[in-house]
Amino acid sequence: MSTRIIAKPVGPIRRGIADSLPLFIPAIPFTLVFGIVVRDVGVAAWLGWSSSPIIFGGAAQITLLTLLGEGASVVAASTAALIVGARHLLYSVTLAPRFQDQPAWFRWVGSYMLIDQVFALTAVDRQEDPKVFRHYYLAAGTTFWCLWMTFTALGIVLGPKIPSHWQLSFAAPALFMGLLAVTIDRWQKAAVAISAMAFTGLLADLPNRSGLLIGALLAIGLGIILERVRR
Repeated sequence: MSTRIIAKPVGPIRRGIADSLPLFIPAIPFTLVFGIVVRDVGVAAWLGWSSSPIIFGGAAQITLLTLLGEGASVVAASTAALIVGARHLLYSVTLAPRFQDQPAWFRWVGSYMLIDQVFALTAVDRQEDPKVFRHYYLAAGTTFWCLWMTFTALGIVLGPKIPSHWQLSFAAPALFMGLLAVTIDRWQKAAVAISAMAFTGLLADLPNRSGLLIGALLAIGLGIILERVRR
């Protein structure tokens, strides 16, 4: 007589943690870059690290600190950081329907945790049950938060010790390429991603990093057109 072993379904909390760990690996070089930026700016290590829990967004953190270190005004540096982080508004619009059935406290906590990786995971995982979605989202967000706080602290210590010839400028592209690998499942999405890179590259010289936002908006417009054509 043969016996069948039926695997128990993995709960949303465990699944959120497990799904988050591979996506954080490409972010590790980014934390070293963050440490180098903090050193170059010349602020105290604790002050530079404090931007991690306050902003919780690597690209915006590095933009803010870099521009302040280059002598930009607080207003100009803050504006540039907000523009870099403006893509999160688009994430919010996408996930708004799934937040409507959630408790008020979750809307506040969830908006704080809405980073690129969490958005990528929740965009792929189309869980409709509000409670399951909430548990998965919080598990993924908390995992990234804990890892980011820990590794940015380590980055401040280890980043300045990295030899300059290591060329850690690949960190940001590697991070976002990892996200693309998770989320792209149709040629339309690939076309939008390639267009976003092209638009951003062409508009890279615009002031205050505004080319990032304009490039994203143009790519979103293309995505809307392609989606309507597909339907």
